[in-house]
Amino acid sequence: MVIYGVALLAFCMLAGLIVGELLGRLIGVNANVGGVGFAMLLLILLTNLSRYRLQLAPMTQEGVGFWSAMYIPIVVAMAAKQDVVTAVSSGWVAVVAGVLAVAASFAMIPVLARFGGGETDDS
Repeated sequence: MVIYGVALLAFCMLAGLIVGELLGRLIGVNANVGGVGFAMLLLILLTNLSRYRLQLAPMTQEGVGFWSAMYIPIVVAMAAKQDVVTAVSSGWVAVVAGVLAVAASFAMIPVLARFGGGETDDS
């Protein structure tokens, strides 16, 4: 049933937020540190565990799979928007660092493609 997917999603989100808040307080930051990431990892772990160990009904597995597939892109987009708004309002150093990180990532694509053994289209 789809409702089990919603329940699993809610559990993972709450657990991730709690872990993120605790981690933030542990390192002395008054913010949630990595809560969304912890929630996603927990969701992936529990989704895979449900396939192999819990032996859920096929309809229940479909519900869990649907909500886990919906959760990751939506939350990543929300977190990315918050990061960009915070970076722009914090000053240009954060924006320049973000642009440089993206440029470095794009520059590494051909290097990684050569190591991966994939053929590149040199037309």
